[in-house]
Amino acid sequence: MTFFSRLNLQEGLQTLSVMQWIPVYFILGTISIISIPYFMVFTRFWYLAVLALAWLAYDWNTHSQGGRHSAWVRNWTLWKYFKNYFPVKLVKTHDLSPKHNYIIGSHPHGIFSYGVFINFATEASGFARIFPSITPVLATLEGIFWIPIVREYVMSMGICPVSELALEYLLTKKGSGNAVTIVVGGAAEALLCRPGASTILLKNRKGFVKLALKTGAYLVPSYSFGENEVHNQETFPEGTWLRFFQKIIQGAFKKVLGINLCTFHGRGLTRGSWGLLPFNRPINTVVGEPLPIPKIKMPNKETVDEYHALYISALRKLFDQHKVEYGLPETQELTII
Repeated sequence: MTFFSRLNLQEGLQTLSVMQWIPVYFILGTISIISIPYFMVFTRFWYLAVLALAWLAYDWNTHSQGGRHSAWVRNWTLWKYFKNYFPVKLVKTHDLSPKHNYIIGSHPHGIFSYGVFINFATEASGFARIFPSITPVLATLEGIFWIPIVREYVMSMGICPVSELALEYLLTKKGSGNAVTIVVGGAAEALLCRPGASTILLKNRKGFVKLALKTGAYLVPSYSFGENEVHNQETFPEGTWLRFFQKIIQGAFKKVLGINLCTFHGRGLTRGSWGLLPFNRPINTVVGEPLPIPKIKMPNKETVDEYHALYISALRKLFDQHKVEYGLPETQELTII
């Protein structure tokens, strides 16, 4: 096999690893949602559907009580190809002591949060090696855990609901050495993510700070340089029919599904072509210095505001220290709204 054929094979595997990521959730969800009532009503194997529903009822609280990590799933070769597609890199600036628990604030959201997924929900970038004795957990929408099969899949990667119940359990009842990563800007921030932009939603996002105070978990800022560069997001000019249509679709998705729909594009199956795959551009997730937080059972607004301001200051410092190294101009500023 020649060098070029090996290179093409590697690129093909990397592309396939990215292509499967979102569809697999829909496939697993569709299989479970359709097969359970089908087996229940139309086949002799109704007891399989009953067993599946019984297991779901029995196991219902697991995702809010630490979940089930699987080192095997987190170390799948699939994730290595996924990481190398961009590539994605996890950068440590300070150690995380296993004597404490942590809330890692992740910025920006990007369109699909590729960097935060690879770095904290898999071992592709070597989280266990970079932060030994720390157990990473990535928080996401709770609705995912209501779907059979899908909930097992995401729990195996160390993903939990971004709910107060689940996060408090991890930070108070699972000992120390736990690091919960929260994409603070949420899906709403995706609408701000486009190449060249460094704008995040944080000014009024204070719930994670209050949670840190209630649990005594240290706050850790992180920024994924390059996350905004892997897709081009389109906002059509005001007054055009395309903009009118775009607003209608986005409003419908927001009202019915509660999600923000982005109009974006990337590359196709081959480099230089047009499609929905992300561009092959590096994503570097830099994890900053832990900010010690006192444990206060009922923190007041002034205390929350104080530590929120300290977190913003630490995040700005992290951004300014590393922006040039990871491709941004010296004059680029982090905009917080």
